[in-house]
Amino acid sequence: MTGRASPAKAAEGDEPVFAYIRSLPQPQRGIAEAVDGLAARTLPHLRRSVKWGMAYYGVGDGWCFSCGGFASHVKLMFVNGASVLDPVPPVTPIGMGKATRGVELASLDDIDEHQLAEWMTQITSVPGVGGARR
Repeated sequence: MTGRASPAKAAEGDEPVFAYIRSLPQPQRGIAEAVDGLAARTLPHLRRSVKWGMAYYGVGDGWCFSCGGFASHVKLMFVNGASVLDPVPPVTPIGMGKATRGVELASLDDIDEHQLAEWMTQITSVPGVGGARR
């Protein structure tokens, strides 16, 4: 893996995301599987898509957060997280917009399920990228 997002083809639905996750090496695969499972347990009516070489997640018609494997970690990024999430996640990614915030997870031990579930719930309270304004 490189420091860039994967070359996975854009496609909507569960299976393209599951295939993307299966394509990741360990430990990134295990981390992405844990994030995906947490999202499924936390958010009713979860939608999945592969976009820009990463898994994207949303509820309704917009995309609220993404999860992507990189060389040494998995990035979990929340669209517009700087203005919505409390507390604001610590990482400001390059090239994902000034308001996007998230975390970098290098191992399963880095996953704070309670905090991530809180952020997932909070971020779905506002319109996601590509969705209609609420």
